[in-house]
Amino acid sequence: MNLHKTLPLLSSLLLISSFSTSALDKELSVGWELWYPYQYHNNKQELVGLDFDIFNAIIKHANLNVAYTELPWKRHLQYIKTGEMDVAMGASYTDERASYAYFSEPYRLELVKLYVKKGFANKIQLPSLTALSTSNYMIGVESGYYYGKEYQELIKTSAFQTHITEVIDIEENVDLLLKGHLDGFLVDPVTMKAFVDKYKLQDEFEPHAVTIYQDNIHVILSKESMSKSDLIKINNAIKQLKTNGVLTAINARWSQLQIN
Repeated sequence: MNLHKTLPLLSSLLLISSFSTSALDKELSVGWELWYPYQYHNNKQELVGLDFDIFNAIIKHANLNVAYTELPWKRHLQYIKTGEMDVAMGASYTDERASYAYFSEPYRLELVKLYVKKGFANKIQLPSLTALSTSNYMIGVESGYYYGKEYQELIKTSAFQTHITEVIDIEENVDLLLKGHLDGFLVDPVTMKAFVDKYKLQDEFEPHAVTIYQDNIHVILSKESMSKSDLIKINNAIKQLKTNGVLTAINARWSQLQIN
């Protein structure tokens, strides 16, 4: 073996490998889906929202660059699984997702409540989500969204399914409720407040007392295209942003904001 020829070749290969890794680090593919007020275009066609504000703070602190692509959530998860997309924000933990994605430290809490027409919260006798199966109520949900482990188990039964109407978005649920076709619908309070403020519907709805779901929200990284060192970098950024109060401030701003 000619060592003088081999060493330069090895050096070149290492340089190419280093450059490739660095290039990947400089631009991560991140998907997003219209999810008001977490991820959406404002009236200036800028990508904004609670999740965007938090995620942009994370990548800035972690010194990462990203390219955003709009695509449906189910397809996004499939691309995370195959490695065609690197990162997703706004993800709830499930064992199935954990089989193909790394979960970051949580960066916010998600809460889901049952919203009904104003004045009906005390009239609808629903002590638990399980009780829906033996009730006369019809509840709206949005396709592709996660409503917690209890809901995931209940929706497997026909007795529960007959009381669920699955629609595309909150607008359809609101329309069905106001027309009397639903008794309520499941949604998180931040989304509900943004919707109510946007359409001036402050006196139309109220939350029911029944507990639906509360859990952490994470950034997820494809195990096919990302590494544990990438996860550590993002986790360190989240921890620091929690410590210095940035995440608390962003969450507070969006929970109080009237959104355009």
